[in-house]
Amino acid sequence: MGFRVRAIGRQRHALGQMNKTEQAYGAYLDAMYRNNEIALYKFEAVKLRLADKTFYTPDFLVMQNDGSIELHEVKGYWEDDARVKIKVAAAMFPFKFIAIKPKSKKYGGGWEVEEF
Repeated sequence: MGFRVRAIGRQRHALGQMNKTEQAYGAYLDAMYRNNEIALYKFEAVKLRLADKTFYTPDFLVMQNDGSIELHEVKGYWEDDARVKIKVAAAMFPFKFIAIKPKSKKYGGGWEVEEF
């Protein structure tokens, strides 16, 4: 009888549960909402079909005060498949896709923004 080897890799968080970086960005969005800087934000509110059996769920749906919709993806670091998915989604759907990455406190903190 053979041995089963379990691959050790990066675990993905469960749908509907924020990781620490997403929690921090969610708090940032909440402050913007309370200050009337944005109209609405929701965590994992939409699931986009990119192809058969291929989906992309952005971390946050953000509605600006003018009614425009942005989909925000929060990353500590990018893996190739995630970058491909956001680029494909941006080409397919009429939303503004924004990648959010935390800036080191050494560089002033806050958020680094990349638009697709």
